[in-house]
Amino acid sequence: MGLEIKPTGQSVGAVVNGLDLSKELSVETFKVLVQALGEHGYLSFPHQSLGPAELKRFSGMFGGLQTSVSGTYNDPVHPEVMTLSNMKKNGVPLGLSDAGQDWHTDMSYNRMIGFANVLHALHVPKRNGVPLGDTGFANMHFAYEGLPEELKSDLAGMTVTHDFNKFWSKMVTSGSGRAPLTAEQKAKRPPSVHPIFMEHPITGRKVLYANPGYAIRINELPEVESDRILAFLFEHQLKDDYTTFYHWAEGDVLIWDNIGTLHKAVADYGPDEARMMIRCQVMADQVFEPGFPGKISASA
Repeated sequence: MGLEIKPTGQSVGAVVNGLDLSKELSVETFKVLVQALGEHGYLSFPHQSLGPAELKRFSGMFGGLQTSVSGTYNDPVHPEVMTLSNMKKNGVPLGLSDAGQDWHTDMSYNRMIGFANVLHALHVPKRNGVPLGDTGFANMHFAYEGLPEELKSDLAGMTVTHDFNKFWSKMVTSGSGRAPLTAEQKAKRPPSVHPIFMEHPITGRKVLYANPGYAIRINELPEVESDRILAFLFEHQLKDDYTTFYHWAEGDVLIWDNIGTLHKAVADYGPDEARMMIRCQVMADQVFEPGFPGKISASA
C-alpha cells in the first residue's frame, strides 16, 4: 500500500498508513511528513515495531535529540531514547511513571525549544477492552486565531518566561514520588524566554506559545496583570473546539509538533495495568532553518 495520510477530522491529528518506520525514508517522503505534521499537529503510524536504534534514527530526521535531566530510564546504548512506564521488575521501576500528566509543551523551558516528541507504544493498558492512558492535544494555531483581536494587538511583541522547575515541582507536591530538583539539575535547565506569539516554522501561521506546564510570567507586564492574562490564556487554549484525545494501540508510533500543540498524558490506569512507551524528544535546532525540508511557509 502506498503512503496515505488521513486526517482525523478533529482539531489535531492524522493517521499515516503505508510506511514501515524501521526502514529509511526517502527525502520526498520526509518532506510530505513534515508538511503533514505542521498542518495536523500529530501523525500516527499504526502497526510499527521499532527498537531504540530505529526510533532514534527516525526521530533524528526531524532535529537534534534531547536527553533527560535526571539521566534515569534512558537506553544504555542510545541515551536519547527514554522509557515511560509504570511497570516494575523485581520491584524496580522500568521507566518514568508520571511523565506529562498536565497540559504543557515539551522543552519550552529550553533556550533551544522543542520541535517534536516521538513515542512508540509497547504496552497499552486496557480495561474491559477499552484502551487507557490517552494523550490529549490542543491546537495552538486555533488558540491564537480564536483570541480577541484587541488582546492579540496588546500582547504582540511580548515575551514569556518558561521554567522547567514549575512542572517538576508540581509533580513533586502531587505525591508522584519525584524528588525535588537539585541545584545542579536546576542549573542544567535554567528558565528561558520566548515570544508569546510565534510564527510556526512549517505553516508560517502564528501560534500561541505559552503553556500551563512551564510558562510563569509575561515579562512586559506587571506581575498581577501577567498572572491574570496567563490564567485567561491557559483557560482559552483548552476550549473543547481546540482539544482532542488520542487513543493508543500497541505498535503505534506517534509524533507530535510541540510548537503548534499542547499535550497531556491521561493517568486513568492503575499500577497493575501495564503501560510502556519509548520516547525521543526532538529539538527545534533545524526546523527554523530556511532549507529544512517540507516547510509549507518556504514553498508557498
